Amino acid sequence: MTATTPNHTDTHRISSKTRVQPMLDGRRDDSMRRRQRVLTVLDQAVAGGDRISAAAIALAAGVDRTFLYRHPDLLEKLHALQADPVIDEHTGPGVTRASLQADLLAAHERAARLDARIRQLEQRLSETLGEKTWRESGLGAPADIDALHQRISQLEQHNLDLRQQLDEREEDLAAARAANRELMARLNTPTRPR
Repeated sequence: MTATTPNHTDTHRISSKTRVQPMLDGRRDDSMRRRQRVLTVLDQAVAGGDRISAAAIALAAGVDRTFLYRHPDLLEKLHALQADPVIDEHTGPGVTRASLQADLLAAHERAARLDARIRQLEQRLSETLGEKTWRESGLGAPADIDALHQRISQLEQHNLDLRQQLDEREEDLAAARAANRELMARLNTPTRPR
């Protein structure tokens, strides 16, 4: 068994440091070059009014998407640019992806309410036609029961009208809240120099 002298160990440490340092410097320089490419591509996408996504930016910059996720500052800048509205002088004020999604969600909810309302009206029409046919056949119920059925129908219609008014007011409230959220987001977003 041979014993290592302190000189041999110190020499080995110095030698490994001198071999590792150029690799570390090269890796750091490569990372800086890739960061610069990503920043350049982001600036070009903003200037060109292109759609900004992590996949598109990574592809254009020649880096892997994981590179963006390993650098939170780059990812944060990318998300901030995605949230900024793109203003086109021909179409008026900019529209954000979030506002479009909110509009789409509101349209889906309105379509669902209208579909339910149509089903209710079809059911009432079917019942009314059935009752009319029943009365005309001479087999209908006495008049006092008919009066009660008419009163029930009136109350149901009144209830439906009130529900529709409530739905419209809830829709107005949701639109006002969405506009408020968008306004607050714009006010809280730091402005970029143009």
